[in-house]
Amino acid sequence: MSQWSQVQQLEIKFLEQVDQFYDDNFPMEIRHLLAQWIESQDWEAASNNEAMATILLQNLLIQVDEQLDRVSQEKNLLLIHNLKRIRKLLQGKYHGNPMHIAVIISNCLREERRILAAASMPVQGPLEKSLQNSVVSERQRNVEHKVSAIKNSAQMTDQDVKYLEDLQEEFDFRYKTIQSLEQSDKNSALIKQEMLALQAMLNTLDYKRKEVLSKIGRVIHEIDVLMSNMLTEELLDWKRRQQIACIGGPLHGGLDQLQNCFTLLAESLFQVRRQLEKLDELLTRLTYDGDPIPVQRPQLLEKVNFLLYNLFRNSFVVERQPCMPTHPQRPMVLKTLIQFTVKLRLLIKLPELNYQIRVKATIDNNRRFVLCGTHVKAMNMDESANGSLSVEFRHLQPKEMKSSAGSKGNEGPHMVTEELHSISFETQVCLYGLTINLETSSLPVVMISNVSQLPNAWASIIWYNLSTNDPQNLSFFNNPPAATLSQLLEVLSWQFSSYVGRGLNSEQLNMLAEKLMGQHVSYNDYQLSWAKFCKEHLPGKSFTFWIWLEAILDLIKKHILPLWIDGYVMGFVSKEKERILLKDKTPGTFLLRFSESNLGGITFTWVDQLENGDVTFHSVEPYNKGRLSALPFADILRDYKVIMADNVPENPLKYLYPDIPKDKAFGKHYSCQPSEVSKPSDGGGKGYVPSVFIPVSKILNDSTDPHSPSDLLPMSPSVYAVLREHLSPTVIETAVRCKLFHS
Repeated sequence: MSQWSQVQQLEIKFLEQVDQFYDDNFPMEIRHLLAQWIESQDWEAASNNEAMATILLQNLLIQVDEQLDRVSQEKNLLLIHNLKRIRKLLQGKYHGNPMHIAVIISNCLREERRILAAASMPVQGPLEKSLQNSVVSERQRNVEHKVSAIKNSAQMTDQDVKYLEDLQEEFDFRYKTIQSLEQSDKNSALIKQEMLALQAMLNTLDYKRKEVLSKIGRVIHEIDVLMSNMLTEELLDWKRRQQIACIGGPLHGGLDQLQNCFTLLAESLFQVRRQLEKLDELLTRLTYDGDPIPVQRPQLLEKVNFLLYNLFRNSFVVERQPCMPTHPQRPMVLKTLIQFTVKLRLLIKLPELNYQIRVKATIDNNRRFVLCGTHVKAMNMDESANGSLSVEFRHLQPKEMKSSAGSKGNEGPHMVTEELHSISFETQVCLYGLTINLETSSLPVVMISNVSQLPNAWASIIWYNLSTNDPQNLSFFNNPPAATLSQLLEVLSWQFSSYVGRGLNSEQLNMLAEKLMGQHVSYNDYQLSWAKFCKEHLPGKSFTFWIWLEAILDLIKKHILPLWIDGYVMGFVSKEKERILLKDKTPGTFLLRFSESNLGGITFTWVDQLENGDVTFHSVEPYNKGRLSALPFADILRDYKVIMADNVPENPLKYLYPDIPKDKAFGKHYSCQPSEVSKPSDGGGKGYVPSVFIPVSKILNDSTDPHSPSDLLPMSPSVYAVLREHLSPTVIETAVRCKLFHS
């Protein structure tokens, strides 16, 4: 079943979440019509590869054209209209930046997987629940409402300033007219009456000046309160959501809304600044005893400039954290001499700033690493599809300085994967007489010198971003705090939903909890140490819990991904639990689980019934990635044979737990049907009969069997049949080198 088909079967509350991230950037009509094609492309890789993204965009438009041809024949006028509009929109929006649509589609697919994983959970995880707090949503609406009200107030004050300017011009004209009269004329009753009118006008001017200054003061106060409280909280929440998204959590939307708020506030402050400048201009033309402008204006202008400084400083953010294009699902892990990308945005989007802000990237201050490549670039509005003022560094490389190469514990493959570093960015904004220095930093990154360090480095990134919302605690691992087990399990499920397309259900998470903390543990508020997660070996094993889990992720990704996505791999189930599940099932019922004793291994166990009615269980030796590279796992399940006591090979696997016929579950994943295998009479290339690998096991009653384990026998089915007819069971047994563990 395609991912989109699974999405369509969700409950309405989950469908509403899906609806939220499909818009004109990537219309849902296209997702629906091209579901299988979209899911078969590697959008994640294309999001960091411009050439690949360009090809995918071209192919996407071709697919849309083919759909247009189809619906044209069906004379579906509404769909024809929508597809033409969507095609024009896609081509216009992404022609100059194809990687952006790759990012959008990759994020949409990932968010679908996360929602599917959440739907399979009995309750929403604690982290995700905190991120979707109704109080947060209410605050977002309040911020947008208040920003809009502030903008309207600033515009209304503009009208008051204009009225004040007109009133002063009239006063100035009438006053100069009187001043130009002869002295004898000034003593007339008419002139005296005019002087009284001018005095009344001056009183009105004084009142209006005070009123305008008061209104400006209120606007400034409202901006100050909003920035100090709700807007700051909104920005911190967005940064926290970004942290969680980086380790596989829900997508962190809301930056465009924040940009709108920051931009409107900046426009309002500059508008107030112009109003204060206009008041200064009016002051130079007219002042008087008790004039409020020279007293209040300097203080108000100082406050406006202070707010602008703070607004600009907070608006400089890392929109997309550092990430190697080769490992898009492992952000903040950087390998020396390998390029990484990082994107920054200024949330104040003013046309005057386009191409005027040059950003410089540096790393740390300890001189251990330097950044090679283009590390100074100008921010612009042309590279982003949404027109944001941003800059993306695509060719930065961290390089370790030779002077530190001999330091203990840091050289080569022994580089410390708990040592945190920071990529820093600085720039300067010069606008309307203001000069503002801006600085920001990435979330902490881990440097590695060898890909073998990637799993432990990623564990450090997970633990840091799970445990703290401090964006710059580089000494975090000097004394790493414990993590709540319930939150950690939620993050582990995200690793599966984001990396291999399907999260973990409650039963699978319970098994992981038992593996970490022992049986019968209530893990709602249990605290797990960093050492137990990533440094201490599992009991009786030579590897840690995290390395064991990472090897399973790698196995799924490379060898059994379709089976995992379909939900046919139970995976995380103990030997004791699998026997409880299978004991009452029909003989031949089997399940798939990951090995607990072998890294990156998967095995299957089936139930059988002896002649006396007793139930027995058989588990094949785990398959690892080396053996699965030779034969697809689905084909192994189809062709698997066991030589029983009577030496008649047969496939014992009949039903996938609980009662799904094997071929119904795995049929679509078979590489070819057995009937398609060539017979000797078919000939073959240059007279050879094509051969296939047949997995064969022998159930042994003698535990002293000397044969080395191997369950791949390279011979064609027809040749195997001939051997069976002409050779004794003993001779066949010497060719079968797969040990079967049973009880």
